[in-house]
Amino acid sequence: MERMDGQSVLLAMSGGVDSSVAAAMLIEAGATVTGVFMCLGTAGGEGSDRGCCSPQDAADARRVAENLGMDLHVLNLQDAFAPIIDYFLGEYVDGRTPNPCIRCNAILKFGRLVELADSLDIDFVATGHYARMGEYDGQRCIRRGENSHKDQSYALFEIPPKNLPRMLLPIGEIDDKALVRDKARQAGLNVADKPDSQEICFVENDDYVSLLADRAPAALTPGNIINVEGDILGQHEGYGQFTIGQRRGINVACGVPMYVTKIDPATGEVTIGTREQSCSLALTAERSVWHVRPPAAEFKADVQIRYNHRGAPATVRIAEDETFTVEFDEPIHAITPGQAAVVYIDDCLLGGGWIQ
Repeated sequence: MERMDGQSVLLAMSGGVDSSVAAAMLIEAGATVTGVFMCLGTAGGEGSDRGCCSPQDAADARRVAENLGMDLHVLNLQDAFAPIIDYFLGEYVDGRTPNPCIRCNAILKFGRLVELADSLDIDFVATGHYARMGEYDGQRCIRRGENSHKDQSYALFEIPPKNLPRMLLPIGEIDDKALVRDKARQAGLNVADKPDSQEICFVENDDYVSLLADRAPAALTPGNIINVEGDILGQHEGYGQFTIGQRRGINVACGVPMYVTKIDPATGEVTIGTREQSCSLALTAERSVWHVRPPAAEFKADVQIRYNHRGAPATVRIAEDETFTVEFDEPIHAITPGQAAVVYIDDCLLGGGWIQ
């Protein structure tokens, strides 16, 4: 990365290898780096050892900061994080599939983090996300990370555009996770071999159904499983246990693979269909955020509809009231309400919105 002599950076440190190596890279580039461990709490209650604020993660972040000679602040954001958990639960009640990481990135990691940087008179903010900063048509933008298998740019679409000029994403320049771990070893960091977290940070043991049972039992209202013609094929124990495109766990024998195609929270019905019936050509997205001015009211782009989807060619049409529509060149499997539709040209993230 480019030299940053005389520049100051506020870095979100999770206690993981990615943010730790980001710290080492920034220091090596000459920046003065201050770490922040964001204590978000858990949905499991006090005393839980799982979540964004586990004792082990806090200890790892503290040890890395000491090794690198950095100051480390602990920022208690439990009250600010509570609405994100409420959003997560509410989406399931409404029959949708939430993406709390996108909300957290926008509101906390690149929202409250920027506010703290302002209060400390720090120039830039950084995280360990696998994405890159760049320019498109003369405008600051987020680009896909060099490591296509780890790219996290999708989860950054809702960050306020005004914050982009101050963002740094050092890890996005590395094309292999093994190289990240090598850098951690070279820097003498104790987290070099720490496993990546694969779970939603506030859901203990990745058991979101137990969380729904405790905090949003309406999402576990039982109902019928039907086909697209409306025939009753079986029953389920709670519509919140399903998401569009799901195949496993339906527990209905139809002779061919069947997928969830619709969830109706008003009736509790879950509709299933064949792979072909689970595909669609179009979507509408609302509450859009654009980092880069769209090139026209109608334009061609690649649109990504979930984290592990690599994007597909489509025509994007900008509408009114912060909405846009997408018409894909070919049918797409499992377009899911509650997930984001994120628009790219080449590897530049133009913007996105929430699928309706």
